[in-house]
Amino acid sequence: MIDTALEAVLRRDRTVVTAALVIIAVLAWVYVLWLAADMAMQHAAAPSAAVGDMAGMDMSGTDAGNMDMPGMDKGGMDMGATMAPGFRAWAPADFAFIFAMWSVMMVGMMTPSVAPMVLLYAGVGRKARAGGRPIASTAWFFTGYLLVWVAFSVVATGAQWLLASQALLSPLMATNSTVLGGLVLIAAGLYQWTPMKGVCLQQCQAPIAFLAIHGGFRSDPLGALRFGIVHGAYCLGCCWALMALLFVGGVMNVLWIAGIAILILLEKTVPTGQLIPRISGTLMAAIGAWLLVQAS
Repeated sequence: MIDTALEAVLRRDRTVVTAALVIIAVLAWVYVLWLAADMAMQHAAAPSAAVGDMAGMDMSGTDAGNMDMPGMDKGGMDMGATMAPGFRAWAPADFAFIFAMWSVMMVGMMTPSVAPMVLLYAGVGRKARAGGRPIASTAWFFTGYLLVWVAFSVVATGAQWLLASQALLSPLMATNSTVLGGLVLIAAGLYQWTPMKGVCLQQCQAPIAFLAIHGGFRSDPLGALRFGIVHGAYCLGCCWALMALLFVGGVMNVLWIAGIAILILLEKTVPTGQLIPRISGTLMAAIGAWLLVQAS
């Protein structure tokens, strides 16, 4: 009777952790979809509005060289605050918006692939509590993991600002340079073959081996937080080049985002070793080379 009750509690705990991960991922994806839809509508509305304004302009006595277009500031090309600050100088609010966008997107993309590790942590935690030797909450480990991707979001925001300031991004946050897109694809493809990628991927593919190498779970919250950061660092080493591809297909291209997230999930969960990264890396490099040839 006691064993049956304990098993029921353990199953319930696993269900709670799984449900929490699903909810977090779904909320993040809902936010990304909302942003993408809003940005697409703004992008579609902008040309129509510009055409309507020009149709009603009095062109008599107008110097075409000095013509001003309503809604567009020549110095900063302000096409509206909601259309991603790609054509104007960024204000502090723009940095905050883009950082929040990247952070939420990273949560949505990475939560599914870290789920096996989080569930393993939760399972060990349940057994430890049953044995009278509790470890720190799963939430501490997961928070540490997400902190790594929040830090990456700072770097991604800076990269987006740099590309936008050089007029290398479209309003939908994809590079408008074929050469740059090709170079990013080639670089990401080559990284898929590097030893660094292999080492980091091995740590993500085998949670139990990761535990054995790094001394197991921690009993104190700070230790669990650091442990999550370590796991997140390996995950970042595995996936950062794939995230750079968002600037090729579009940071707000939902299908592109989903495709990268699925590739990351397959790399980490399908037991094929380095096969998936090397096949995908070869394809990326080939497509990048093709783009460079087309641009020449």
